[in-house]
Amino acid sequence: MEALSSLKQALVEHDPKRLITPVVNRTLHTYHSVLRILCEAFQIDVEGRDHRCERRLIEEARKINHAGKMLAPIIDDAHLIDVRDLRRLRLLFEDFPKNHNLVLVAQPELLTKLSLAPNVDLQSRVTYSVLMPKLAPDDIIAFVHTELDRAGLPHSVFTPEALALVARSSEGILRRVRNLCVGALVEAVRDRVKTVDLKQVNRVLVQPHWREHREQPH
Repeated sequence: MEALSSLKQALVEHDPKRLITPVVNRTLHTYHSVLRILCEAFQIDVEGRDHRCERRLIEEARKINHAGKMLAPIIDDAHLIDVRDLRRLRLLFEDFPKNHNLVLVAQPELLTKLSLAPNVDLQSRVTYSVLMPKLAPDDIIAFVHTELDRAGLPHSVFTPEALALVARSSEGILRRVRNLCVGALVEAVRDRVKTVDLKQVNRVLVQPHWREHREQPH
């Protein structure tokens, strides 16, 4: 998945599976910041040096395990983390109860990084991996319709031709779908119209960052 611009964290507990999943999705992915975001997720004191935060996290993880629950921290944009910091995280989680899992969401470059010989200790601890395929045009259109439903807008806000162009130009990448739709909606507001058509989508596609996307070799 691509980098998230929002700076937030969440703690989601799924009762049926007794699974707790603190999420780290800030772009400043140093070991120091990841430690403190995890502490904040568990409402643990973040003051002091790293080793004090580590001790508090380990104690909390053991309490969670003692309560019969499982822990699966999720780190988004994990490809932005330096290998040395990934290794420090690995050493930290070695002291967690053995029923925990660490989930890394990243660009494919992380797999390339882990495949290098010096990083075999990290790669050997990967128990499951999957690549997210690009979305098919029908899936993209369904996604846009779902987002329109959430916003309380009719599907007719985008003409079929505009949606087809969005699906084609985004090349199956969800973030591009979202950004292209938002840009087209902004253009519709500027034009003082209630429907996004080819005109608005094309006006977004000629912007420099979109032209750069389309001119890059695949």
